[in-house]
Amino acid sequence: MLRRNRNLALVVFARFISRFGGAAVWFIGVWGTAAYVFEATPGHLAGMSFVNGMAAIVGSLTAGVLIDRFGPRRVMVWAEVFSIPPLIAMLFVDSFMPFVACSAVYALFGVPTWTAGASFAPYIVEGAKPLERANAFIEGGAALGFVLGPAVAAVLSQNVGIAAVFVMTALACAAAGVAAWFTRIDETPRAHVSGNAWTEFTSGLRLAYTSRSLRFYIFMGTAVWFGFGAFSALEPLFYRDVVGVDVAWIGWMNTAYGIGLISGAALLPRLPQKIISARGLASLVVLCGLGTVLYVGSTDLRLIAVGALAWGSFLGATEPLLRTLLHLDSPHEYVGRIVGTTQWHRSAGELVPLAFVPVLAASIGIQETLIGGGLIVAVIALVGVGFSGRIDRHRAAAIVLPPDVAREVA
Repeated sequence: MLRRNRNLALVVFARFISRFGGAAVWFIGVWGTAAYVFEATPGHLAGMSFVNGMAAIVGSLTAGVLIDRFGPRRVMVWAEVFSIPPLIAMLFVDSFMPFVACSAVYALFGVPTWTAGASFAPYIVEGAKPLERANAFIEGGAALGFVLGPAVAAVLSQNVGIAAVFVMTALACAAAGVAAWFTRIDETPRAHVSGNAWTEFTSGLRLAYTSRSLRFYIFMGTAVWFGFGAFSALEPLFYRDVVGVDVAWIGWMNTAYGIGLISGAALLPRLPQKIISARGLASLVVLCGLGTVLYVGSTDLRLIAVGALAWGSFLGATEPLLRTLLHLDSPHEYVGRIVGTTQWHRSAGELVPLAFVPVLAASIGIQETLIGGGLIVAVIALVGVGFSGRIDRHRAAAIVLPPDVAREVA
């Protein structure tokens, strides 16, 4: 499929190199500097994650409107370009608060690259199976970047220094922007209902929350990302204080997790077609929650690696499945805003646990808090499995319409 579709190949490369740099700088550059250079506490890391999350929410929602106006190509190009200055700035700050501010600016522009990358498939292919395969390729490219980024960053941090990771990521942003620039898609401006960005933004939210199937997919994704929230504050400390290893191991284990992501994305198109359903999504989210428990359930690095592979495999299949379902049920002119809504739910889901994770970690322990987060995700998803049959039956009988069209039909 990649050899026959030049545009898809360029998008896959853009997502690969963008995720390569993003994973490297987040796990080793940002987390590593905060935990090992500035000696951040759980409260400090939670605060940094909160600020970054709020910036990411603004970025993802804004990107959704811009994608529907101008197409994902232009949004990705400019988001990559504007991600470079805060990366360079983080090389020169010498205290924690300015470092947090720079990381927030990076999140503001970095997250729209995800939103744009997640919106490309409907611009390149049509139909359920091609969408599933295209999303699997795009997610697989991103997962490969997730594998290699932390590994290369770990080597750089040990042999050159953490500062080299920020330079590498800036170069990766430039390469991703060039690849996106040469992608050719239909960017004909769509007819705007009002020409007002706020109206377009709110109509996108209205569609996301009034469509039964879209609402279900978005909240299933939110459950997964809720589980990630505890990791934003505690994963570096899990390796530093519970396992007792240096910063490079964050990179090595997340590389194992990334290998799992690739495996899951590659497996998805080979699963039965009935997996492309609300029930299939909810079932995979249950496995994601249990995979989290497997990952942090031991202090033995061998068992942690097995858990990272398993958790990554479950999530690697979940991400492109979620994206495919969103694309299938979203009107084409609303794809950017629906994906943007999903992305802000991702950020919000990661933010909510920050309100109580540091207190829990101090009360019951870092490892116990992370295990509890995984179990909560699994339980929420099990409830979702119970509702999924009705969602699938409703989806099969319904046609998703934009809110304004729906009102006219009514």
